Amino acid sequence: MLTKERVIARNNVTVVGSGNKTLMLAHGFGCDQHMWQYLIPQLEEHYTLVLFDYVGSGQSTISAFSESRYNTLEGYARDVTDICDALNLSEVHFVGHSVSCNIGLLAAIASPERFASHIMICPSPCFLNMPPNYYGGFERSDLEELIGLMDRNYIGWANYLAPLIMGSGTSHALIGELSSSFCSTDPLVAKTFARATFFSDYRHLLSQAKHAALLLQSEVDSLASPEVGRYIHAQMPHSTLRVMASEGHCIHMTHPELVAREINAWLEGRR
Repeated sequence: MLTKERVIARNNVTVVGSGNKTLMLAHGFGCDQHMWQYLIPQLEEHYTLVLFDYVGSGQSTISAFSESRYNTLEGYARDVTDICDALNLSEVHFVGHSVSCNIGLLAAIASPERFASHIMICPSPCFLNMPPNYYGGFERSDLEELIGLMDRNYIGWANYLAPLIMGSGTSHALIGELSSSFCSTDPLVAKTFARATFFSDYRHLLSQAKHAALLLQSEVDSLASPEVGRYIHAQMPHSTLRVMASEGHCIHMTHPELVAREINAWLEGRR
């Protein structure tokens, strides 16, 4: 059993704000809690925010990384439940970006008493095309080629993927920030997390969701299209879909005011 102090250090847990509602902010693949910096000022006056880095990301304890634990998203979900246990959290509103939406679902299904709702930013339960009923956006061969590029040219992979994720029209500064985050991640960690992210299929979790969810989908997103959002909404009970007037997969960075407005309105409506 890990102690509270070890979990906090391992996942570089940070708590800011002092509101009655607790929001846990969970970053996406190749990122860390720093990516929430544009959204935090919009939320910290109203909520208690719990931020962290998955093991292998950001300022987490890299020596705690185990390929056998983190080669599936269940390993990352254990990070989430470990943090909830260490801080004795309850009624958590889990704010997940991208793959963290699936991680949050896994954690909430395993420990439903810890959670109150899901706020999903650009979610996708499966990035693979599964015809004829589901199109996640990518053929397996395309994703295998992307993983192969990580082995051949890691910096080139980061510089190729960052602008694709952020979307056209995004500032060079934000694209550079995401690319730098990719490059700062240990290649083995990045490849393990990438495979767990892009080759998994968690569509079966949607119908098992025990909590209400707000889905924030970007109207133009090369990784998770609005069609994916509509699929999640149709399969997930007690879900609300908002297709945002935005472009890109990291709208918490590019459109933080818009995202904060939706979060505030939805949580206020759930009082």
